[in-house]
Amino acid sequence: MIQDPTPPIRLPGSSLPEQSGPRALAFSGEDGDFLRLVARGAALQLLTFGFYRFWLVTDVRRHLWSHTSLDGDAFEYAGLGRELVFGFLFALAILTPVYLLYFVVGLEVERLKAFASVPLFLFFFVFQQFAIYRARRYRLTRTIWRGLRFWMSGSGWSYALRSSLWLLAVVLTLGLAHPWRVAALERYKLRHTFYGDLQGRFVATGGALFARIWWIWLALAIPLAMLIAAGVVQARHGSILVDAPVANALAGGALIAALILPLLWPLFRAIEWRWWVEGLRLGDVRAASVLSSGALFGLYAKFAVIGALVVGVIGFVGLGLGAAAIAWSGLTFDELLQTRGDAFTIALTIAMFLAYFCAGLAVGALQRYFLQRGLWRAVATTSFVFHVDALAAVASRGAAAHALGEGLADGLDVAGF
Repeated sequence: MIQDPTPPIRLPGSSLPEQSGPRALAFSGEDGDFLRLVARGAALQLLTFGFYRFWLVTDVRRHLWSHTSLDGDAFEYAGLGRELVFGFLFALAILTPVYLLYFVVGLEVERLKAFASVPLFLFFFVFQQFAIYRARRYRLTRTIWRGLRFWMSGSGWSYALRSSLWLLAVVLTLGLAHPWRVAALERYKLRHTFYGDLQGRFVATGGALFARIWWIWLALAIPLAMLIAAGVVQARHGSILVDAPVANALAGGALIAALILPLLWPLFRAIEWRWWVEGLRLGDVRAASVLSSGALFGLYAKFAVIGALVVGVIGFVGLGLGAAAIAWSGLTFDELLQTRGDAFTIALTIAMFLAYFCAGLAVGALQRYFLQRGLWRAVATTSFVFHVDALAAVASRGAAAHALGEGLADGLDVAGF
């Protein structure tokens, strides 16, 4: 059993007695171990053309779960890579006929193909939400703490309908309804989440989240308003942009603001994570968070900078190898095209595909290192759980869910970690 070196502590402003005070989550994973894990996974994905990702996802989850502990006991992840493979293959058997049907309809009714894509998009969005819910159920039933399994009930289709209708509200309100959408969906998920026979619930409100992020929505609205204003001024004062200095100024301001907006994403995520952690309940058990915005900003900044450098290096090496191969042949680029056109084109296409694939795998490994493990560690080590003793009397309930939901989520590229 992993011993948690963190004694019971008191959060600022807590009036709870010491014996029922918060217990800090602990994370003991080593950076080097995880970096080697994702590097080996990326290499095996390259050799298997991506098929190894099912086992890599399982290894990543097992690392995160097993190195996270509460009150001295580590979590366990009991999922298997082959479960994800079977779930994915089963999901393909469901999704492939849908793609084929759309393809056939598109050939038969070419003029209506654009309109036919609308119901296809709506179908896949709703199906995507169903897959997200079922994938969460799979991950929960593979999560164990102190020998007891987490599990989940509820309907994936009911969740998908709620998510879709709430998204429509978000669109109609230009994003203002987002906090209430998140709160409503979390209430549904937590209401159907259990640890043994202990039922979860979510008590945070959309209004509380909106009170924390309204200024971010305003920051997003300003560039859009400036761009619309620039278009109005331009329409009223002529069709040549250089003859409309006010429109130029508005468009330039909108561009500058839009370039700054990505910097707000880590701040938004930190606020949302703190709000989410503080809304969690399992019976009398509750949580609190002191996650700082700076911690997430650093993770996203490192990912962006290092990712850009890695992609640049891969591109530079690829160009260098291509130039070296052309020089070694003793022919110019045009001569190669003329004398060995087909073979050269095939070789160039393969080389470009491999470079693109390697870049994608490298960025994926960095994303897992910074934005999966880094985010997990940042959230876990700044979270505190109250009334942990209440978990001692929990009785075992729930059964393991099959991996179909996870396979559907992977097939739709919405799988979580």
